[in-house]
Amino acid sequence: QVQLVESGGGLVQAGGSLRLSCAVSGNSFSSYAVGWFRQASGKAREFVAGISWSGDYAYYADSVKGRFTISRDNAKNTVYLQMNSLKPEDTAVYYCAVKRGSFYNDYGRAATYDYWGQGTQVTVSS
Repeated sequence: QVQLVESGGGLVQAGGSLRLSCAVSGNSFSSYAVGWFRQASGKAREFVAGISWSGDYAYYADSVKGRFTISRDNAKNTVYLQMNSLKPEDTAVYYCAVKRGSFYNDYGRAATYDYWGQGTQVTVSS
């Protein structure tokens, strides 16, 4: 069983920064691709960023490109999401998720991820 625990969320003013962390249990972390998704109140869950198992490839939603950076530390079984220049529309619950298998063609599809964390709230005030 793989468990994921997100942390680092909170309340920040527009223009500020936060760094989210996702700690993944188990010894197969380096074989998983990882994605960050978010879900705002009343809206569908959406892809934010994804990173390959090696960390060599990263993908971003257009809405966060240039502001967010995903990274991973396989020695610590942890993935990070550095969020800069935050906007009120970034307010959501942020989830991390892991997957094996195909990544490069469907990194944005939530249904293809195998395990999910419980989420961490990010609130950006204007």
